[in-house]
Amino acid sequence: MTHDEPPARSGGTPDKAVRPLLRKFDQRLNELIAALYPDERKRPGYARLAAEIRRTTGGAISGTYLWELATGKKRNVTLEQLDVLAEFFGVPPEYFLNEEVAARVNSQLKLATALRDARVRNLALRADGLSMESLDALLAMVNEARKLQRLAPIEDTGNDAGNTAPATDV
Repeated sequence: MTHDEPPARSGGTPDKAVRPLLRKFDQRLNELIAALYPDERKRPGYARLAAEIRRTTGGAISGTYLWELATGKKRNVTLEQLDVLAEFFGVPPEYFLNEEVAARVNSQLKLATALRDARVRNLALRADGLSMESLDALLAMVNEARKLQRLAPIEDTGNDAGNTAPATDV
């Protein structure tokens, strides 16, 4: 065995613990389900979700198989099923396979989830047009409010082309 090969289990197959794609597939699928159905009480069961996926995409996937994928019991997703899941959730298939794509999509999902709250939307709409100094002051206030409520810090996305102000300490 060379140093580049993953450790083998008995039987000569690589250990699943060193396969990051396999470990994260279920996590990413669950993040998509939670983003689409944020209220757990209204979240459909896997059979109903699979029927919705079939109806929306025309792709074949069973509720049992969807549950097995979401719980990590099965990890042998086919390219066709990967494409069906990506189409249904509106993400590129690479979301399930690539860290950078997953991080970018998750950032967008967090924004979309936050914007579902009317007060968050109103805050964002009212901030539009304010000076950079005013926006920085508002960000500082929001960051302090998050600290007071012991909420996790939000990383500065830094995607704003016109944003020349340094990132605030969150």
